[in-house]
Amino acid sequence: MAQVPQTFFDALAVRTWCGLALETLGRAREEIDAINVYPVADGDTGTNLYLTVESTVAAVEAVFAGHAAGSGPEGPTLADAARAMAHGALIGARGNSGTILAQLLRGMAQVLAEDDPAHADGQGLRLALRQAADSARRAVAHPVEGTVLTVASAAADAADGARGDCGTVARAAYDGARAALAATPGQLPVLERAGVVDAGGRGLVAVLGALVETFTGERARGAAGSAGTGPSRGPHARVGPAAGPVVDGALEECADGAAAVPGQEGPAFEVIYLLEAEDRAVERLRERLDALGDSLVVVGGDGLWNVHVHVDDAGAAVEAGIEAGRPHRIRITHFGAGDVHTTGAERPPRERAQRAVVAVVPGEGLAGLYTEAGATTVLARPGEPPASGELVQAVRRAHAREVVLLPNDADLRHTAAAAAEQVRTEGIRVALIPTRSAVQGIAALAVHEPDRRFDEDVVSMTSAAGATRYAEVTVAERQSWTMAGICQAGDVLGLIDGDVAVIGSDVAETAETVLDRMLSAGGEMVTLVLGDAVPDAVAEHLEGRVREGYLAVDTVVYRGGRQGALLLIGVE
Repeated sequence: MAQVPQTFFDALAVRTWCGLALETLGRAREEIDAINVYPVADGDTGTNLYLTVESTVAAVEAVFAGHAAGSGPEGPTLADAARAMAHGALIGARGNSGTILAQLLRGMAQVLAEDDPAHADGQGLRLALRQAADSARRAVAHPVEGTVLTVASAAADAADGARGDCGTVARAAYDGARAALAATPGQLPVLERAGVVDAGGRGLVAVLGALVETFTGERARGAAGSAGTGPSRGPHARVGPAAGPVVDGALEECADGAAAVPGQEGPAFEVIYLLEAEDRAVERLRERLDALGDSLVVVGGDGLWNVHVHVDDAGAAVEAGIEAGRPHRIRITHFGAGDVHTTGAERPPRERAQRAVVAVVPGEGLAGLYTEAGATTVLARPGEPPASGELVQAVRRAHAREVVLLPNDADLRHTAAAAAEQVRTEGIRVALIPTRSAVQGIAALAVHEPDRRFDEDVVSMTSAAGATRYAEVTVAERQSWTMAGICQAGDVLGLIDGDVAVIGSDVAETAETVLDRMLSAGGEMVTLVLGDAVPDAVAEHLEGRVREGYLAVDTVVYRGGRQGALLLIGVE
């Protein structure tokens, strides 16, 4: 991480702030989850904010890495870093609060990137904070006071009255946000009944505390993990009758850590998706979704939006997105029978399973296949690999004492290892099998037997994955040198075990050549996973080739959906 303090708001300050915000939310995540009662008492606001900022950090780091790999000495500009910050938050936004935070960061980026300045001073930061608060409020269909929106507005108001450098403005915004957070229970009855401050607002205070540290080099008083009397400084922040927030461990909690709030009711599903659409279509979408449910937040712009809504008819919410444009990264969460959101009743504790499998999969079709086989899945969209926080959440969602983790991508091995290390500290036994393709994961899952001893099961799954050669057929995006020679943009590439082995012009012919090379070393089973763009005729052609040329070799075909490669091939 860059050195602190930073003098001006430049690209390095953006990078530093994002990194410090992630660290701060990491320390505060469990505390924020525990006080999450609005709009849904599902105990995940802190985690959602952490995952949102983790995506933000990844986007900003990618910009710096891209400039470092270039030939010029110049690093990214403030505009480059600010836009990356906003984009990373937008595509990685989780939950209601994460979606609003994404719009807050987008609002700041609109000011910081305007006219491409070298850096912003205290005045620029004041304007950015004001734009952030105003744009976030506009993004929410029905703003409610006593929430993160109130805290954001108070931060901007306090910053407006500050004069000085970025550190002075950041500290004023932080102090204003803390005061507003402490007052949230008096504005929102559900918070007062539960005896907590707003969880989303608490998260924003943590993010603003990181902004103070960026420009002063000192951790803000009351920030997560530091000394001080912040609005929520302990495991559960409760509000006394007149003395303000105090720490009290007596907060009633549900099994997942969410505070129980009697009488809270609402829709059964949370629906979130990224949407590629024009502004006019999004305005119509807002109206339709507003009629379908509540907690509607639509953030973004320039053709890319993040949509969040709570509804009873999840299918209708997705269909509305399809009518408006092209939705992807669709996430549907069922609050569940007995959830405090739908009944107000505390859910009984759920017994942990003995063993579970968590797998990263590249398309909806394979996600369904893995789920049918009993695995908990994490969907990896093309160009959007999951962060370690998503894998941690998936392991927790599996709710098992022992977990086998299948990254199914060589590039995700370190991410998966970091996730495994984190959940081990929570007492979960995790084995990471270094699968490099989804077809290796299929082979491992096929021999999985939860009734075996854990070590024996892991050895068997590892052996099956290792015995499966993998290949993929894809299209070259640009001219480049490969192990098979120089390819041009648009060429069809056949990769075997990660290396380009065949360069062709036809998908079926290239796939056949790849398959022949793989089967020349023997094999008993061929697995084909077709992407959306590949017709069934290609699979029929390859199945015929195996029948005619390789006796006693079986073939199984799956539809993978929207995945990065045109075709995945596995040979066991």
